[in-house]
Amino acid sequence: MSFAEDQEAAARARAQDVALFRYRLIAPAIEPGLTGRQRGALVRQIAVTVHAGPAGRPVQVSRKSLDRWIRAYRAGGFEALCPSPRHVTPRTEAAVLELAAALKKENPARTAAQVARIIAAHGGWSPSERTLQRHFARQEIATPAGGVVHGRFEAEAPNLLWTGDVLHGPPVAGQKTYLFAFIDDHSRLVTGFRWGFSEDSLHLAEALKRAIAIRGVPARLYVDNGACFSDEALPRYCAKLGIALVHSPPYRPQGRGKIERWFETVRAQFLVEISPDGQPAPGRLVLAGLDELNGRFHTWTEQEYHQRAHSETGMTPLARWAPCQPRRCGGEELDAAFLWEATRSVHAATATIRFHGNVYEVDAQLAGQTVTLTYSPFDLAGAKVPIQVSHRGAGYGTARPHVIRRHAHPKVKTPPRPGQPPAEATGISYLDLLEQQRTAADGTAYSIRYHDLAGASAATPATTEGQPS
Repeated sequence: MSFAEDQEAAARARAQDVALFRYRLIAPAIEPGLTGRQRGALVRQIAVTVHAGPAGRPVQVSRKSLDRWIRAYRAGGFEALCPSPRHVTPRTEAAVLELAAALKKENPARTAAQVARIIAAHGGWSPSERTLQRHFARQEIATPAGGVVHGRFEAEAPNLLWTGDVLHGPPVAGQKTYLFAFIDDHSRLVTGFRWGFSEDSLHLAEALKRAIAIRGVPARLYVDNGACFSDEALPRYCAKLGIALVHSPPYRPQGRGKIERWFETVRAQFLVEISPDGQPAPGRLVLAGLDELNGRFHTWTEQEYHQRAHSETGMTPLARWAPCQPRRCGGEELDAAFLWEATRSVHAATATIRFHGNVYEVDAQLAGQTVTLTYSPFDLAGAKVPIQVSHRGAGYGTARPHVIRRHAHPKVKTPPRPGQPPAEATGISYLDLLEQQRTAADGTAYSIRYHDLAGASAATPATTEGQPS
């Protein structure tokens, strides 16, 4: 593929990324059936929210831009959201740039200035050093620069920014453990945590829900690009709670330095006291199960870490977080925010839907329509949390279970059944009973002891021969 074709393909890929970003933003506002007032409220909400842009950086889009994208989508569909290509006549011939790239690939240690000198010596003229640097960057063959210097950052007040991450822990009861935790950037307070057996979005949600219930709702949440943080569930939780979700750029963990440093503290002060392989070891504690791990970790966090002055702030995390006046969210509102959603089609003839092997009945007027289900992943039968049904923003009651084969979402790992407690001893031994019966009947003609018979036969030769040899 030539340089020009490479450039064209890269431009198309960038345009597609931008179009997808734009579509995700306006998707709630182009839902059929919305009134003008409802659509306006949605657009205003989108405009005041910070989003992760196509390049991963936080961006905020104006109301005017959102309206323009909605009009473009209605007129031309998805393709209309792609930015118009820039028609710029290149000042440097493609052949010269291809030669520059070949020289760079041939010897990656060559700088742009060195490549420019070689081209000038070869052809009598060369593009500028800056032109070559930009070209190498586009081709992803630029020489890595020195380490990037990151200035120290700290949120101005508690609950303005939480950072979340996962720590791989020791095996407990034969299973590997994972710690999901969130730390407040200003105070270094651990707002919430949860040890679990899986690195998945369900354990993440459990830790985040506990944190919000106790410490309030943060303004921003900063996480990495791991699978559990990139799952569709986390953006939905944050959207419902009004939290700005920000993902760190790939391979750039520097922004999560505070929680990484706290993980080092966890390793040095807590995990060092736990058996690393679940086997007894001098000075190491063998934990019986996950509940004990969470309980002991809670004690260490609240009694040790939160009570000790931080080396950078000079204050304990609890004391520095104390002035916070958190935005509270609890009860039904918090439970509703952590429900999951799914879209399904209603069977036209039976007004039923199929969901993870289960069959549910819905309102007959929804036959043939596409509906949204709001449900708990732990209760697909809707026994404790009814499965809500909505269509175009309007509620249509609950989905009534018809055939239930699965009671939890496939992502919910079913824990092994706990072993039954040992039965209370009766003090009765069947073999002892038989022995007692034999003893009672020992004097009867029907009582035969083969042990005695063998002893008698063994003694007979000694008696017959007189003296043993």
